[in-house]
Parts: sequence; C-alpha cells; structure tokens
Amino acid sequence: MEYLDLAPAVRAEGTVRLPGSKSISNRTLLLAALASGRTEIHDLLASDDTARMLDALNALGLSPESLGADAWAVQGGGGRFPVKQADLFLGNAGTAFRPLTAALALASGHYRLSGVPRMHERPIGDLVDALRELGADIGYLGEPGYPPLEIKPAQIKPGGSVKVRGDVSSQFLTALLMALPTAGVATTIEVVGELISKPYIEITLNLMARFGVVVQREGWSRFSVPGSGYRSPGGIHVEGDASSASYFLAAGAIGGGPVRVEGVGRTSIQGDVKFAEALEAMGARITLGENWIEAAAPKSGKLRAFERDFNHIPDAAMTLAVVALFADGPCTLRNIASWRVKETDRIAAMSAELRKVGAIVEEGDDWLRVHPCAALKPMTAIDTYDDHRMAMCFSLVSLGGVPVRINDPKCTAKTFLGYFDAFASVCKR
Repeated sequence: MEYLDLAPAVRAEGTVRLPGSKSISNRTLLLAALASGRTEIHDLLASDDTARMLDALNALGLSPESLGADAWAVQGGGGRFPVKQADLFLGNAGTAFRPLTAALALASGHYRLSGVPRMHERPIGDLVDALRELGADIGYLGEPGYPPLEIKPAQIKPGGSVKVRGDVSSQFLTALLMALPTAGVATTIEVVGELISKPYIEITLNLMARFGVVVQREGWSRFSVPGSGYRSPGGIHVEGDASSASYFLAAGAIGGGPVRVEGVGRTSIQGDVKFAEALEAMGARITLGENWIEAAAPKSGKLRAFERDFNHIPDAAMTLAVVALFADGPCTLRNIASWRVKETDRIAAMSAELRKVGAIVEEGDDWLRVHPCAALKPMTAIDTYDDHRMAMCFSLVSLGGVPVRINDPKCTAKTFLGYFDAFASVCKR
C-alpha cells in the first residue's frame, strides 16, 4: 500500500486557495445538462467525483466541452438525453449517482448505473421508492435497496405529491428536486421524518433558482416544484469547497495561525462555512471576509471542549473529531448517523483511528465522544478506508508535534487532488 509520512509541524500559518466545491460542481453540471441553452461553468472542481459526472454526461450524448483552466461548457438537452441506452459507472460519487438516478428515471431510456463496491453498500431504496410512486421502472441488480440499478422506459405520472424519507441522506430529496422540473407539471414533495443536512438542500435550491426554477417550501417538510424546466444562466462560477476549508481552518486553530482560506466567506451558499462558528465556540479566533475566512489559535493557546449537534454539517464535523485531540476535555459530536452510510462507516473508522493515536473514544449509533490524551503516539499509521476525508482529517495529527503516516494518500483525489501539497504550504516543520 502507498503511504505518505508527514513530519511533525511546529506551527501553521499562510493562505490557501480552495478548489471548487464538489457539491456545487456536480449539481451545476447536471442542471446545465437538463437546461435549455449553453452553460459555461468556471472554477469547476477537478476530482474523481466530477470526472464521473462528466463521463456520464458524455456517455448520455451531451459531450461537455473543456475550455481549459477548470472551465467547461455544457449544451443542455432541455430535459432530454440524446442517448437512450447506456451503462454508467459512477465510482463512489453519491453527488452523481443519486441525482442521475432521478433524472434518468424520468428520461424514457434504458440505463444501468453502477459504482465501486462501497457504492453498492450505500442505501438508495428510499429514492427508488419515491421515483416508483411517480411511475418509474427501476430494478435492483443486486441487493434490494442498494445499487447497482437498472432503469427502463416508463410512463411517468407527474403532478400530485410524492413522499421521500429525509433522515438517511439529503441527496434523495436533492435528486427529486433537481429532476422534477423536467416533468412538465408541478409536483409536491413531502419529506417523511427529520430532514438531515439541511444546508445541502439550501445549495440545491439556490442553484436551481440560478437556472430559473424557484421552489416554494413549507419549512423543511413540503416542497412545491414547478414543472417549467430549466434555462441556462449563460455562465456560472463555482465557489471554493467549504468542506475542504475545514482542514486549513482547523490547522490555524491548532497550530497558531493565522491560516486564511480563499474562495468562501460570509456570502457563501454552503452550510459548511458554519464550521468556522464551531471553531470559534472552541475559542479559536475567526475573521470572515466576503470571499475568505481566517482562523488562529485562542489567545490562551488551548481549545475548549464541546458537545454539539452536527446534523447540519456532517462532513465538516469529521474534522472536529480530530480537532478534539487538542481540546481541554472530552468532546461529543451528536446527530451524525449519516456518517454510517458515507464513503465508509465514518463513525467506526474515526473511532478506530483516533484510538491508534492515543485517544479514548466512545461511540453510539449517531454520536462520538473523544477524550484527548496527554501525548499523541508518534508515527501512527492511519488507515483511510478509501475515504478522502479520513486522509485529510488525520493530517492534522502532525500539528501535535508527532510524525504521522497516512496510508493510501491518493484517496484525496475524490475532492482535492493537491491536498497534501496545500497542507504542507501552511505547516512549518
């Protein structure tokens, strides 16, 4: 197995320009494909996940055009895909797999969707059930409730209302929201149970509005989606990735700082910018600009322990599980059940790797408690479970003055191709 050894760091300070947001990138690509007109997308994230979406759109006959410098042009199909039969491999990209499932279910074609083995362990049954309510013909090619899927032409019955669970993944609701404007008539979506990861739905609604579709909602339980179709805005810029910002802001809070990230700020549409608020509650010094955020360690030098609900920022919350190693007491992360069905079982994986570096860790179905240790164990080999966020989170251990080994460091290519170079640029060793 490949690995990367990180030397101990004595301080963190500097500036990092963030890559584009994965969540915004893949949503924008699909909306551009569904819209009427040509869309130029600038600052698109270059990653495994966006590559899977670009490959899929190419296989579906839309032929995205590279304009160079992280810019792409997509000539939309006006809600239609030219290719009516295709086999699509989508890796472990949930932001591609779930929305494409919904869009293709309404597209009157014959498609097979598959991914890596872990994707075939990630549930999709609630989305399939909702699409079947609309008349979609979707079959499971493996275990019921999970990919791979086969979608056949069907007589869709749009309009009325459709129900979808909200407590497993917000991507199910996002997929329906994005697909239904192509149906031609208004449809109401009713969310069953508590909706998790609400800020990701805000991203979806914001981007849909940029493509001319405004969704009316009643709280977080009922969404009225017009069937008017999408119109290209002509050009659109992708924000920097707020989840990726979390590692550098945490580095500033742990390693003195200041560390500044550019590409997100107080005007961001991403919920993960609230990670900065969680750091601030720990005593970190946070400064925000229109398009940047800066973090520095507390004046006291020690971060405060926390107990906090992270339903709204589950991805960025992973970073805080490692920041907890540097707190002045036990830290508890609550309402993180969605970690169980991500790229790996992140609660189990995080628990195992934190114990390796010396922490005492307790875990439940939807919570994690980290007791920091007096001294971190040097040269711990961190397993990353083919999960980009595990690799990036545990790079922060080196700021504890110990070397750390990251196994399979290339897994960060899912969202941040040059992560370790960027991390090294702010770490003083």
